[in-house]
Amino acid sequence: MLPWTTYEAMYAAATTEPETFWLDAARRVTWKQAPTLACQTRPDGWHDWFPGGTLNTCHNAVDRHVENGRAEQAALIWHSCATKERQIVTYRELQDRVAGFAGGLRSLGVEKGDRVLIAMPTMIETVIAMLACARIGAVHVVVFAGYAGSELAGRIDDVAPKVIIVASCSFQGQTAVSSSAALNKALAEATHRPQACVITQRDACPARLLPLRDHAFHALEQSTPAGPVMLRSEDPLYILHTSGTTGKAKGIVRDNGGHAVALALSMELIYGCKPGDTFCTTSDLGWVVGHSYGVYAPLLSGCTSVIVEGGPSASAIRSLCHEHAVKCLFTTPIQMRLMRQESRALSGVILPALARVFVAGEYADPTLLDWARSYFQRPVVNHWWQTETGWSITAHFFGLPEHESVALMNDIGRPAPGFHPAIIPSAPDEPCGEIVLTLPLPPGCLAGIWSDRVIGAPTACLDDTGTYYRTFDEGMIDADRAVHMLGRSDDVIKVAGRRISGVQIEKIIAAHPGIHACAVVAVPDELRGQRPVAYVVSISGLVRSPSAEEIIRQVRQTLGRWVGLREVRFTERLPTTISGKITRKSLHFSGCITKDVPASFIRTVSVR
Repeated sequence: MLPWTTYEAMYAAATTEPETFWLDAARRVTWKQAPTLACQTRPDGWHDWFPGGTLNTCHNAVDRHVENGRAEQAALIWHSCATKERQIVTYRELQDRVAGFAGGLRSLGVEKGDRVLIAMPTMIETVIAMLACARIGAVHVVVFAGYAGSELAGRIDDVAPKVIIVASCSFQGQTAVSSSAALNKALAEATHRPQACVITQRDACPARLLPLRDHAFHALEQSTPAGPVMLRSEDPLYILHTSGTTGKAKGIVRDNGGHAVALALSMELIYGCKPGDTFCTTSDLGWVVGHSYGVYAPLLSGCTSVIVEGGPSASAIRSLCHEHAVKCLFTTPIQMRLMRQESRALSGVILPALARVFVAGEYADPTLLDWARSYFQRPVVNHWWQTETGWSITAHFFGLPEHESVALMNDIGRPAPGFHPAIIPSAPDEPCGEIVLTLPLPPGCLAGIWSDRVIGAPTACLDDTGTYYRTFDEGMIDADRAVHMLGRSDDVIKVAGRRISGVQIEKIIAAHPGIHACAVVAVPDELRGQRPVAYVVSISGLVRSPSAEEIIRQVRQTLGRWVGLREVRFTERLPTTISGKITRKSLHFSGCITKDVPASFIRTVSVR
């Protein structure tokens, strides 16, 4: 039960008495040695949360719920969009399987502090592998299952895993893709040699196990069970590499104690979920949302987690939410756009158990949110966070009885406890600029960066003074603490000395009823320095598609002619990262864009 009735009371408690606030929050998890200190500065200048405390994350996510009467409750529900398989695992079954596989890892020589690289799609076995690592104090490194051999080799050399765990295949749509070639190529290219590989066999594409190197996942589950190892709060739980869209991928390190406390608090405070509720995320487990809200937060809170392999259709999401009485759905704007395209002929869907829907990953325009509210007939909100933070920087707080205004619900919300955003203006007297966060960051955020096989302070994420964490996102902050996102710092367009965010223009374009998706980028302009160009995906099957003239007129009427939008490029699709974010840097004015979108897919229309 939360002790606050309003957002301001909650935020004030976290701001004025942070030690008391976070030590109270720490009571949500079970400690072997309870912490007496919330935060402590490390010799490298970064911060440890709950130093002196000892716990085990796997025990908190699994064993304690079995001990407290939830043994027969579903812990995990898995649905594969590729194979149409479904599987339900109770907390008792999860405990048995995780303990057995943890024993299997130990039989392969894995001990506390060793890294285990997991390259598997969203499967029950992926979760078991993650929790088994947490159980014995090993550090799991989950990577996207579809990586090619060279990408996988880079991750292997970066973290030097003792064991690599892969599935025999993953899926691209309905097509099974064998993992053997990528694994063999990665091991041939990498300089580090793991001691063993573990293969999860799938019926669609079984793999031949190589003697001495390979071990069967399900056979290792039958090993002598391993009990939870007590770890220091600041010991690493996992390493997760960023997608690399802002440069070379870096390994974000998450700790055990701060991570468990922050995620357990967030489930009730932000998502309004309590033990026994069902939470569903459409995120791949290889990304931070999959880590935080596919696995750890729901299980730490005694909830049931629904995880999905592949991109679910609108009908699949409806079915999962209805069949399993999902209370909270967490998805992405791109998934929501696909649902809108598939379901535009439907007036809405009745899902009695569904209380609210959350989107994150990139900006969701108000038009998309309004459609989703009409479709689900429930609150639908965006919130903002990053791989580095692990949970919401800003959010909407459904665990509080206070109701937010409709206007506030259309943006990314107000700061979560422990986050203190500020604006560094890009020019004097401008209300907008880069959003930075005052240090220390709250628990659950990155405990450091993995580099040269040690964990160091994330100095590259800080400003020149070392006072602020840089988000590299631009926005504004209102007097009521509401944060408004304008986009990534390098997505801001400078037109004749005036700054305009591509997101602002995209928001206006997306309001057109015939637009499925859009992206706006800056191109050089001899007179004005830069000007915007819009890439637009129309909704398929329309009797009359939107015209460039309509789109440009809509932008000029809202923002003014000074914005300088006079070119619209209609394309069949936009390039995205494998996690679903639109890669605006891949869009070029030269007439072609990346290999993701051939030039033949683009039609350019200019209006003077």
